[in-house]
Amino acid sequence: MISDSLARIAPSRTTAITDRAIELRAAGADIISLSVGEPDFATPPHVIAAAKAALDAGDTKYTAVPGTQRLREAAALHFRRDLGIEVPPSQVIVSAGGKQAIFHALLATLNPGDEVLVPSPWWVSYPEIVRFAGAEVVDLPTNAAGGFRITAAQLEAAITPRSRWLLLNSPGNPTGATYPAEELRSLGEVLRRHPQVMVLSDDIYAPLRYTPGSHATLAVECPDLAERILTVSGVSKSHAMTGFRIGVAAGPLWLIQAMARLQSHSSGNPASISQAAAVAAFEGPQDFLADWRERFRARRDMVVAAINAVPGLACPVPDGAFYCMVDAAPLMARFGDDEALCLHLLEQGVAVVAASAFGGRDGFRISFAADDAKLAEATRRIAKALA
Repeated sequence: MISDSLARIAPSRTTAITDRAIELRAAGADIISLSVGEPDFATPPHVIAAAKAALDAGDTKYTAVPGTQRLREAAALHFRRDLGIEVPPSQVIVSAGGKQAIFHALLATLNPGDEVLVPSPWWVSYPEIVRFAGAEVVDLPTNAAGGFRITAAQLEAAITPRSRWLLLNSPGNPTGATYPAEELRSLGEVLRRHPQVMVLSDDIYAPLRYTPGSHATLAVECPDLAERILTVSGVSKSHAMTGFRIGVAAGPLWLIQAMARLQSHSSGNPASISQAAAVAAFEGPQDFLADWRERFRARRDMVVAAINAVPGLACPVPDGAFYCMVDAAPLMARFGDDEALCLHLLEQGVAVVAASAFGGRDGFRISFAADDAKLAEATRRIAKALA
């Protein structure tokens, strides 16, 4: 029998649709997958060279559980240079992907009956991790009209004495929503009145922003709350290193130490070769990011225009990341729900993920982390399938 903890959670529906697309391809179907958030660009050459050099040097042994000192220093550089967060290496932990950092932070701090405030549409793993920890998910719904962002008044109304965490994701998956500095400061005003609430700020898509100005994050806008904020980042999205499985998190020392204690009994240290590659990613050239950003921007604009040309579909322009959240509410009378709509599109050769997988409804998410030709053909198939 499975445990009660595992019974509380569901499999990831983003990976489920991707797996189904792979199965159909293996059976001979022509499927374009726009379901997974994975850059199609090649990992930068200097990162690959660093991984090879680590192998040649025999760096294949255990490292310290929270990461090598060199990588924790490089991650601290990243937090300072790219996010504006001043943090010593001792307050940084390296994990096997950002997901593991989030998992360990919540498991190390939550008890049954605690509440976690999660804006929706949300990344699929947020509510499942909360439930696995035995805590309760408090849904903070957002919509396209409000830029898929929660308001200070909404946050104030949702907080109770049992509230323990607020999860913020900017730029966000699945909506691409980005919180401007002034809105983060407004949220900070609310949080000051509720010292029992910590904040997990998932900023892994920060390098992929398309709005003017620098990236804003809560730890910078509200430095007096720093002892209550865990900021999560990594190299998976920014450096096309999804398979390397390296995430980094910066926060108060007591929390980093608690996460390291749990990690010592779960995975131990992240892969040594991947850590060497991540050092190169953080310390090496960053100029390629400007080109990647512009290419993603062009893809975004192409997909948004194509989707908005399809009767029954509406797609706001995302501020960051590489996702479009498509509203298909006018088509629900025809299909019944967004799962049925996505299955229909899959049968027509395009894999997307239902909005309901993210706590939304009546729509689907498109990942535009695919080459221009695939995106053009995929949107053509969507238009044909819904004609």
